[in-house]
Amino acid sequence: MPADDDRASLEQQLRSLPSVERLVARLEQETAGIHRSLLVAFAREVLDDTRDHLRSGALTHVNTDDLIDGVKQLAVRRLRPTLTRAVNATGVVLHTNLGRAPLSEPARRAVAEAAAGYTTLEIDLAAGGRGSRHHHTESLLTRLTGAGAAFAVNNNAAAVLLALTALARDREVVVSRGELVEIGGSFRLPEIMAASGATLVEVGTTNRTYARDYEAGITAESALLLKVHRSNFEVAGFVHDVTLEELVEIGRRRHVPVVMDLGSGCLVDLRAHGLPYEPTVQDAIRSGCDVVTFSGDKLLGGPQAGIIAGAPEVVNRLRAHPLARAVRMDKLDYAALGATLQQYLDPDRVWTSIPVLAMLTRPADDVRRAAKDLAARLGQYAPGWEFDVVPTDAEPGGGSLPGVTVPSFAVAAAGPMPAEQIDRRFRAHEPPIIGRIADDRYLLDVRTLLVGEDDVVVEAFTQLIP
Repeated sequence: MPADDDRASLEQQLRSLPSVERLVARLEQETAGIHRSLLVAFAREVLDDTRDHLRSGALTHVNTDDLIDGVKQLAVRRLRPTLTRAVNATGVVLHTNLGRAPLSEPARRAVAEAAAGYTTLEIDLAAGGRGSRHHHTESLLTRLTGAGAAFAVNNNAAAVLLALTALARDREVVVSRGELVEIGGSFRLPEIMAASGATLVEVGTTNRTYARDYEAGITAESALLLKVHRSNFEVAGFVHDVTLEELVEIGRRRHVPVVMDLGSGCLVDLRAHGLPYEPTVQDAIRSGCDVVTFSGDKLLGGPQAGIIAGAPEVVNRLRAHPLARAVRMDKLDYAALGATLQQYLDPDRVWTSIPVLAMLTRPADDVRRAAKDLAARLGQYAPGWEFDVVPTDAEPGGGSLPGVTVPSFAVAAAGPMPAEQIDRRFRAHEPPIIGRIADDRYLLDVRTLLVGEDDVVVEAFTQLIP
């Protein structure tokens, strides 16, 4: 076709496009619950894109029904919440990208109750005046950890920042080079130190630090000795560390407080269920450490939180610092944290009531049986597909128990659809299902499925397979 005819055809296509008003009038009849202003914005966007595609040759013809469908699809994409529940079938228990610890049933109920209306967040009911939000969890924290005082902020990085700012601003903090960790997302301890206004004093080497190194690093300007638990990596081989007890003894002798960043926040002895030893908060408190900070959403199994526990005279300095208000938690976090801590008052039941602990300690034979049951159910709906039960290694994840794996089992799906396509379809499901691909098969690790989520997986496969 001559160029002039091409241009004439293009102009005719552009002129024939319906107006925004016409599209919106029809959309108002076919959609409900979407405000007119949004329909106008979406219609304009679809029309602009259509004009661009016509001019580029990517489209040669379009009709009103196509445009209407395009606006509807755009509305679904734009108005769908981006933060939704997801099914974790990765085998990583504390999956940071999936929100780390799933909450226990009591914690979920507490959040729902707190979200339903007003709360007693900062009111003293007995006195009828203003109260403190910290009191909702302090007695639980002190009872469980043995600390003299405790309170919570919004995450452990904030807890460390607050401790450094309140106790060591414009002074020195002595740290082993082997403990200058990166927490994640390029968030590094030296950067937190710099933000606090404290001066970092590195002692020892990456793999070997001795008591004498700390002794040599202490000066008249030393405000703190900081020890960091390497909860997200291991150093093996030719290594030497100073124990927390040794560091506390140095601090007392030299009159320098000791802060321990424990990270993973374990309140139970994991060895009781066959897992490797992980330092507990109680261990750190018993060592005589002045302040211990740890996370609420890792091995503790609660909401995102940074918990500060230790000697009352030190903890209260942190609580009174202006930065404490900037990093405080809200009512929903307090509700979830309080309900989570309540579970630890029953040391036997906590292993099943806290999902993270239940997943990590679930017997492998139980996981295998669950995987076989799921594979059998899936096989009923998918002729021509194979669902095999394969052994896997689950991981604690989330910066906890580095190098530790837990025996698990997964359902491996193989059929006429490539694994990558299954993965895309499952991620697009509502709720999204997150598995993994290995050896060209799509794997659903059963260890990290919560109660009832096998039903979601089966439903997703019935929608996936014609």
